[in-house]
Amino acid sequence: MHAAWKILPQILHRPETRYGTLIAIAMPMMNAHDLTNKTIAILVTDGFEQIELTDPKEALEKAGAITHIVSLKSGKIQGFHHAEKADEFKVDKVIDSVSATDYDGLLLPGGVHNPDALRISEKAVSFVRDFFIQHKPVAAICHGPWTLIEADVVKGRTLTSWPSLKTDIINAGGTWVDEEVHVDQGLVTSRNPKDLPAFCAKAIEEFAEGKHALQTA
Repeated sequence: MHAAWKILPQILHRPETRYGTLIAIAMPMMNAHDLTNKTIAILVTDGFEQIELTDPKEALEKAGAITHIVSLKSGKIQGFHHAEKADEFKVDKVIDSVSATDYDGLLLPGGVHNPDALRISEKAVSFVRDFFIQHKPVAAICHGPWTLIEADVVKGRTLTSWPSLKTDIINAGGTWVDEEVHVDQGLVTSRNPKDLPAFCAKAIEEFAEGKHALQTA
């Protein structure tokens, strides 16, 4: 275990600690996994929780990955800090123009409105499902697993999420656990922004490992 992880539990309880500080502490462990030549899709639309995009995106890029913000429309999409509008982000690729075969992994940030919109898009749901069919790693945080439920890929899997998704996950055939991060054969999930350091570290690890035979739809 890297020394940084030994002090994380103490730092997590300090009210003055910011997520960016935690990410910086976790980076030495993340750097053990090189994502050079890996391209990761970040599937989001309006209403995503901004820090659940920006922190993982930064961590992935620092590990060497290329990231693409993939969305339902071209132009810009609106991020949120909880219920308040935050920044707008440029869309790199529109869902109509991409395929899971173009990417080595998938990141699903949360926010309530974001996954709620994604799960009613047949193309977005199919895009997500194809990562599982192709045995590629997927990382979802907070409300992100809503799209996994719609894609019918949680049956028989163990995952965590924002607590309000617990019943939905169980009804879809999954097992819900209350953990800061859970990894199940290439599927990485976390509960909320406070879990971002552990989430980013495990996402990078799974993306670096590549395809998992038991990661399937």
